[in-house]
Amino acid sequence: MSMTRIVIVMLLFFYAEGTIFYWLLPDAWTSRLVPHFALVFALFAALYKNRYAALFLGFGFGLLQDIVFYNNILGVHAFAGAAVGYLTGLLVERRRSTLLMALVVVGFATYVYDTIVFFIYQVFRLNHMAYDWALINHILPSLFLQFGFALLMYIPARRWFEWNGAKKSEEEEE
Repeated sequence: MSMTRIVIVMLLFFYAEGTIFYWLLPDAWTSRLVPHFALVFALFAALYKNRYAALFLGFGFGLLQDIVFYNNILGVHAFAGAAVGYLTGLLVERRRSTLLMALVVVGFATYVYDTIVFFIYQVFRLNHMAYDWALINHILPSLFLQFGFALLMYIPARRWFEWNGAKKSEEEEE
């Protein structure tokens, strides 16, 4: 799948994480769960494409998230998404990733992403809660949501990214 189609799919995930997702949740969970579906897909780009694609996808959709949802400080989610996407791509470069590795990478990267955002907001005094409270009440429940989404999207994402890479390598051989 071309990058244009991948960006369109990520826009659909971005739309779903901001609107449709919260319609499906019970009211008691809406303040605890924060979906990062576009970030998970950017991490799949780091796993199956390259770190630069993950950097640009993480930055672009992080900036979009900053503009649409969190207008206190622009660039926090863009920075965190770009850093996590690039570092993930750097760590898993040239390694074949399995389902277990993809889930571990997605889990660790979303944990680091939420931690970066928490501490940046803590530095600018936009966040007045303790880290252990945020970890138990927001970060870990959201982490399990990201695990479920990554598990659901593992096979389609892998096929989309590997199909794009296989098509390029066939064209290079000819």
